[in-house]
Amino acid sequence: MKGTGRARSAATGALCVLAASLLWGTTGTAATFAPDVGPLATGAVAMGVGGLLQALIAAPQIAAHASRLRDQRGTVLLGAVSVAVYPLAFYSSMHLAGVAVGTVVSIGTAPLASSLIERVVDGRRLTRRWTLAASLGLLGTALLCVAEAAHATDRTSMAGTLLGIGLGLVAAATYALYSWAAHRLITRQIPSRAAMGAVFGLGGLLLVPVLLATGAPLLASWSNAAVGTYMALVPMLAGYVLFGWGLAHVPASTATTLSLLEPAVAAVLAVLVVGELLPAAGWMGIVLVVACLAVLTTPTRHTRGQPRINPVDHDGNPPRQAADAVPTGEHRTRQG
Repeated sequence: MKGTGRARSAATGALCVLAASLLWGTTGTAATFAPDVGPLATGAVAMGVGGLLQALIAAPQIAAHASRLRDQRGTVLLGAVSVAVYPLAFYSSMHLAGVAVGTVVSIGTAPLASSLIERVVDGRRLTRRWTLAASLGLLGTALLCVAEAAHATDRTSMAGTLLGIGLGLVAAATYALYSWAAHRLITRQIPSRAAMGAVFGLGGLLLVPVLLATGAPLLASWSNAAVGTYMALVPMLAGYVLFGWGLAHVPASTATTLSLLEPAVAAVLAVLVVGELLPAAGWMGIVLVVACLAVLTTPTRHTRGQPRINPVDHDGNPPRQAADAVPTGEHRTRQG
C-alpha cells in the first residue's frame, strides 16, 4: 500500500511539473502579441512582478525564518541575482534567435547545467534512468535548435542567432544557479516557501529598476498591458505554484528534466500561432522530448536499497532527505 501511495504521489508531482511547463511554454508566444515591448521590459515585468507576488504570498513564512535566511544571505543573494539575470537573458535570446531556439537553448540545456552543479558541489549521483531521459531530451532540444537556426536567414542574421544562443546559455546557467540556491536553503532547514519567496522576492526587487527604465511601452496600450499582466500572473506566479507542488513529490533532477516539455510546447506554438517554420528535424526533436518525458513518467517498481522520496508538504516544510526532493530549477526554479 505504501508503494502504491508513493507511486500516486510521484504521478501527481509529475503532472504538476508538466502543467507548469505547459504554462511556461506560452511565454514566448505571448510576448509576440506585444511587439512594441522590448525583451528587457518583458523579462522584468514577468519575473519581477511575479517574484514580488511570490514574496508577498510567502511573507509569513519569510518573517518566521528571517534569522535563518540572514545566516544564509550569501546563498540568497546568489539566487536573487540569478533570478534577475535569467529573464533578461531568456527573453533577449528569444528576441534575437526566435521563440523556438531561445526557449530550446535556455530550457533544454538547463538540466545539464543543474546536474553539473549538483554533481560538483553536492556530489549527487544521477540514476541511469535520468541519464537516459536527459540524453533523449537534450538530443531532441539540439535537433530543435539546429532546425530553427538553419532558417535564421529568413528571420534575422546568423550573428544575431548566435548571440541569441549565447544568451540562452546564460539563461540556462542562471536558471540552474537560482534553483541550486533554493535547493541549498531548503537542505539547511529553511521551508521551501520561505526560501523560494525570499530568493524570488529579492530578485524581483533587483528587476524593478530595469522595469522602470524600459517598461513604458507596457502602458502604451491595453494589449501590451494585458500581455504583461498575463506573463506575471499565469506563467510566472501560477506556473511556479504548480512547480512547487510538483517538487513536493518528485526528485529535483526529475522535475528539471520534465520541464523539457516547455521548449517543445514553445516550438509547437511558434509554428501554430506565430507562423514560424519547423523542419522535419525539429519535429523529430519534439518526438525525442516526448520520449524523454515518457521514460521519466512511466511507473517502475521501487528498487530495494534505493533512497525514497520524503515529500515536502504544501506549507513548505523541508523534506527529511532534502537531496531527493528539493528544486533544481525553473522554470520554471520556477513555487509560489
